[in-house]
Amino acid sequence: MSGTASHNPLRSSQDRRLPRIAGPSGLVIFGVTGDLSRKKLMPAVYDLANRGLLPPGFSLVGFARRDWADEDFCEVVHDSVKQYARTPFREEVWRQLAEGMRFVPGVFDDDEAFASLRSTIEELDKQRGTGGNFAFYLSVPPKFFPTVTRQLKKHGLADAPADSWRRAVIEKPFGHDLISAQELNQVVHEVFPPHEVFRIDHYLGKETVQNILALRFANTMFEPIWNRSFVDHVQITMAEDIGIGGRAGYYDGIGAARDVIQNHLLQLLALTAMEEPASFDADALVTEKLKVLHAVKLPTDLGRHTVRGQYTAGWQGGQKVGGYLEEEGIDSASTTDTYAAMRLEVDNRRWAGVPFYLRTGKRLGRRVTEIAVVFQRAPYSPFNATDTQELGHNALVIRVQPDEGITVRFGSKVPGTQMEIRDVTMDFAYGESFTESSPEAYERLLLDVLLGDANLFPRHQEVERSWEILDPVEKHWASHGKPEPYTSGSWGPTAADDMLARDGRSWRRP
Repeated sequence: MSGTASHNPLRSSQDRRLPRIAGPSGLVIFGVTGDLSRKKLMPAVYDLANRGLLPPGFSLVGFARRDWADEDFCEVVHDSVKQYARTPFREEVWRQLAEGMRFVPGVFDDDEAFASLRSTIEELDKQRGTGGNFAFYLSVPPKFFPTVTRQLKKHGLADAPADSWRRAVIEKPFGHDLISAQELNQVVHEVFPPHEVFRIDHYLGKETVQNILALRFANTMFEPIWNRSFVDHVQITMAEDIGIGGRAGYYDGIGAARDVIQNHLLQLLALTAMEEPASFDADALVTEKLKVLHAVKLPTDLGRHTVRGQYTAGWQGGQKVGGYLEEEGIDSASTTDTYAAMRLEVDNRRWAGVPFYLRTGKRLGRRVTEIAVVFQRAPYSPFNATDTQELGHNALVIRVQPDEGITVRFGSKVPGTQMEIRDVTMDFAYGESFTESSPEAYERLLLDVLLGDANLFPRHQEVERSWEILDPVEKHWASHGKPEPYTSGSWGPTAADDMLARDGRSWRRP
């Protein structure tokens, strides 16, 4: 069986009803006992199997420092699936999937464990017909990436047998600055060729994010006004209502900007601002996204146009919550940012002079991710000032989560004898327009890894360019004061409101 998906001579390329199905393959998850694996990866594997998108002999191998037998691993996956899967539990699907589950105990520098992993994979090839095709998912802290990839090379696991493939899937954060990202890329590319390395940014797996491309390039009504002549500014927000939870070890010293702006928000900016690609294959998309990222310009005065904050105790969702410095495992003198906002510009013909405001934070008013394209006011208005005093800017808001969809805000006359114009909204919600619910981002991304489709995965050039953008900001923050405190449950520090007020603008209240 070749490494590409098998060709069905009876299938027409015009038929959109049949989904793409992965060919013979297996998945190895390192760090299989972690939260990500339990809540996202294992349920996604089950949901794909339940939707008939995995091959009958699909195999799942867990690798972790636990003294488990295959049956124990099966039970853990079973519990995760029961609790977190999106689709209903079906015994026959589970039974078929469970037959291909194996567990390899060991630590990452343990040669015996990797020898055992190799023999497990060879055995699955014979028993399950996986065709030698395996993806290795590194759901581990970044400091272990080099160890795991070198072990895979040393034990011949990264070398694909003839006519098959081996792929590496790497979770963020990909480095903590440009130099560490470059070193990491070098280590990984010594073991896997660049086109077989899949860096997961789960935001790119969300239907709404993919819909940015459909919205812009499949419709005639948006693209003509998607430029500096009509757009006043763009706001990209990712707000969370939770604190850091049990992630103190990872989060402290990383902070909001490195955790979210460097990857998710700069990717959303690139998709919002890019030119039309020649096609939707991975190379064409990367070309256009990189052009935008290379055109991104930082403000000259970083003190005025970037803001960082840190949450303090407050009320959220009717509960009293502690501040960041009171969280377990956090040093009381920590200057880690839990809120970050900045103004960027895209210095090209389409966007020159249009500010892009990015913000992210924990313990904010509510959980929401959205892109708001805010348009200029009508240049000539025959109305009296009192007629339009309740009219804001027209805006097109792409809601990435939680209630996925698109809102268009525009002015309309209020019924009555007076000419009074007020903002109204038109709403498109995925849940109402389509009967099928959106797959989880990890379902889409895991399937794409098995199919070898790299469209929704950032390339190493994008990762490195994103660090080039963020590094000067982090450097400035490191030598200028401390994060500004903001109350949990609010919308961030007052400095962020001041930053926009200086430009005569204000943040949208999502």
